[in-house]
Parts: sequence; structure tokens; C-alpha cells
Amino acid sequence: MNPPWWQTAVFYQIYPRSFADSNGDGIGDLDGITAHLDYLNDGTDRSLGIDAIWLSPINPSPLKDWGYDVSDYCGIHPELGDLPSFDRMLAEAHRRKIRIILDLVPNHTSDQHPWFVESRSSRRNPKRDWYIWVAGEPDRPPNNWLSSFGGPAWEYDPATASWYMHSFLKEQPDLNYRNPEVVEAMHAAIAFWLDRGVDGFRVDVISYLMKDAALRDNPPLTDSNIFTRRDPQGLQLHLYDQELPEAHDVIRGFRRVLDRYRDRMMVGEVWVREQKALAAFLRPDQIQLAFNFRFFMCPWEAAAFRNVIEETEDILPLKSGAWPTYTLSNHDFSRHISRYQSGDETEARARAAIVMLLTVRGTPFLYYGEEIGMRDGNVPFFAARDKVGRDHCRTPMQWSAGKNGGFSVSDHPWLPVGDCATINVERQRDDDRSMLGFYRRLIRLRKKTPALLEGSYRAIPAPGDCLVFCRERPDEKGIQSVMVAINFSGAERRFDSPKGTILLSTIEGREGESIGGSLRLAANEAVIVESSR
Repeated sequence: MNPPWWQTAVFYQIYPRSFADSNGDGIGDLDGITAHLDYLNDGTDRSLGIDAIWLSPINPSPLKDWGYDVSDYCGIHPELGDLPSFDRMLAEAHRRKIRIILDLVPNHTSDQHPWFVESRSSRRNPKRDWYIWVAGEPDRPPNNWLSSFGGPAWEYDPATASWYMHSFLKEQPDLNYRNPEVVEAMHAAIAFWLDRGVDGFRVDVISYLMKDAALRDNPPLTDSNIFTRRDPQGLQLHLYDQELPEAHDVIRGFRRVLDRYRDRMMVGEVWVREQKALAAFLRPDQIQLAFNFRFFMCPWEAAAFRNVIEETEDILPLKSGAWPTYTLSNHDFSRHISRYQSGDETEARARAAIVMLLTVRGTPFLYYGEEIGMRDGNVPFFAARDKVGRDHCRTPMQWSAGKNGGFSVSDHPWLPVGDCATINVERQRDDDRSMLGFYRRLIRLRKKTPALLEGSYRAIPAPGDCLVFCRERPDEKGIQSVMVAINFSGAERRFDSPKGTILLSTIEGREGESIGGSLRLAANEAVIVESSR
């Protein structure tokens, strides 16, 4: 039986405001995305070859958190287009066999959402209990909870002498999922987009959805590990405002809505205190995929990635049916090519990293522009837009060396464009040796190699600064076995290896080379080897 499409797909995250501006206002939009779908997948080897697009939020929003403060779950922000332009984009994507998933932001709304406007109008309003309100004095917040963006998670509203809870900005009040009317309203929003034909959702901070009914204080944090904290101060263990068991009931409800449709999926932004908790979100009646942020946060060390991958394999074994999900860059953090930069070795590291991402067992997510080697942008203070400093990883796509990198004809793009003179699609499009050419070849190889799509994972002994593993899958000839070897060091490494033929290397000229039981890896080199039968 064939696996579900989301297990074998290569996803591509688009930040819509930064991808392509079709109308010259300096802001990327849906029509701009539609115009570049052939670049992503036109069915030929000249396109990138991705299978699905994740669109960061496109709903109406006051843009305090750039779309993650939703003011209408069933609309399109007018700067990005409208429902007809969305329908055109979706139809054109589907015509190219590209799936579309939307960003769903269920934990909180904008403070300008009509629901919250009603809720804060009086203590007796029917929507009062749609949010988390606590009556009190202005100098005594209900508890010690902290916002993930800094400061208390409570904002005092003098009009009703009450506090409301917000996990992020004060303009993003949290919904109360203990109220069945809220659950029903979110189910309706999910169904609205599924009826329109979307293929699923990336669900924002899905582990935050329930809060402790007694509003107990969080205990102080004693472990400084980044994965036990999500607020900048890192002062608390978030036992009572995140990752509550009741959240799984809410997620099951979302899944029941999805299951009324065919071939739809959810991938969750899941921050967990303990990695083993990831499995609970991937039960058969919950989300199908969950981002693995321990992998995302690894330093450039083979041991770090090896430990996370093997821990994930223990937690989500092949036989369990739960499927891993990996990414190296997104809209919230520095791009991985910039995080892992090291002088002249930077591009070699980036190529080795994408070999790892596209060959480890799991579903890979790419971030727009990484396929051409886009770095973090330089956004001066006067041009900054984001309150928490994430503009550098959201700068416009670099299509050419022309004005604004071909992103927009406007004299004032919404964010400054990066180094488009040397890094752009046009320069790399016809060069198979470029970063773009390498991504295209690697994605094609992945698609035609069943062991890389569905095979098991097995670690292979190697020098400590190398990550080496085998992907295996039964086929009509026996077992297809593919070895992946990645050298994280700046020096050559050699080790014993199975015999085989190099299918792809980050070093030019090695494809087709026979391996006779010993493998040589150049500094920062990654290879994919098909083992001899």
C-alpha cells in the first residue's frame, strides 16, 4: 500500500509578503505566488520539484504579529489578495500537482477580532467566556505566567476591571477552549478552508491550546535547556499554560473535521518539554506530522544531529506509524546557512545540511530562498517591522540582480532586499552546479529512490564528526539499501563502508564513482551511495 502523500512530499514554506509582488505595492501577494508556481514545480527537471506549499498566515490581521494575530479566520488580508485570487492560486497549484496547506492560528486571535471586541465590551457579554478573563485589581495579575515574547502573560483591561491572558503579544488574547462554542467556531473555520479545497494546515503553537483551569503558578525553571522554555527570560517551567493533557482532546476534534475530507493533513508546531512527548501528538487520531525542533536547534556537530535523529527513531519507530518531520529554517529563526556559516566553508556546509534533511527518514520542509543560498538579511533599525526582531529571516525572495531582486518594482519594498547581486534565481537557473541546481538534483534523486522515501533508518559506525546512516526498503530485487555519509568537519575523513556507487555528492565529479569498502569524504562533503546488491 502506498504511503500517504504527506510522508513522501517535499514541503516548501512561503512567507507570502516576501515571495513575489504582483501589483507593485512593495508587498508580496497571492498572485505573485501563482506567477511563480512553475519555478516550484512545472513537472520538468528545470523546476525545483517540490510537492506542497505551506503558506504563512494570509488571513486579515492588524499585523501586530504579521498575520499571527488573526482578525477573520475566513478571509484574506487585502494586501495579499482576496478569495478569488486565493482560489486561482489553489487551482493553478493543484493543476501542477502542488498541494497547499495554510497556517491555522487557533490558540489566540487579534484583539481586533470581532469575538474579542464583544468579549471585552462587558462582563456579561455572551462572548466573555470565549477568552480567558479574570476579574481583579490592576496591580495583581492572576498568576505568574509569562508571555513567550517577554513580560507577564496578562493584560489589565480597566473598562471591565479584569485581566485577560495572552501567550504572546498583548494584542493576541488567548481563546478559551474550555468553552464548546469556541471549539465549534474553530471547527467551522477549518471546514471553511477544507471546503475550498486546501490540503491541510500547519497548526500554530498547537501544544498551547489549553490552560490550567485553576490558573496555578508555574514553578521556577531549574533546567536551562532551551527546549524547556519558550519565553525570553526562561524563568519558568510551563506546566500550567502549555502542553496540558486536555489539549489532545481539542486536537482530536480538529482531526475529526479533517477526516470528513479525503487526503487532508495537519503538521503541528509542537514545543515539548521532553522529546518523548512528541509521540503523544502523533497518535492516529491527532496530527499526522509534528516539527522536530530539537533537530532544528542543533549546532553544526555530527553528534548533536545523530543524537536527535536516533532519539526520534526510538520515540517514533517505523512500525508505530508515527512519522518524523524535519526542517532547518523557518520564519521565526535565523536561516540555517547563516546559523552554520563558517567563512569559505559556508556553502559546503549548506549543501551537506540539505543532503541530511532530504535523506533522513521523515518529511522535509524547506524555507523559501534556501534553495539559492539566501542568507539572513541586513535590516537596519529604521526599516525594522517585527516587534521581536525576526525581519532578518523574512526578507524578499531574490529572483534576479535587478531592482529589489526582481521581487517588486516598488521603490519601497516592505523589507529591504538582501544580496541579490550575487545570490538570485536568474543567475543559478541554468547552472546545474549552483545551489539551486544541487537542490533540484537532490529532490529528483529522492523522488526516484524508494528507500529514501519509505525506508527504515539504521546508523552506521563512523568517525565521531561524521553522520552516516543507511535507508533500506524491500523491493522486487530484494532490499534497496542507500547509505548517506556527511562529514561535519573541515578535514578529510575515511572509514570502512559497504560497497556501492555514489549517486550524488556535494563535491563535483564523484557521481558514478565505485566504493570498494572504504569511503573517503572531503571536508564538509556529503554523499549518497547505493549499496551493491
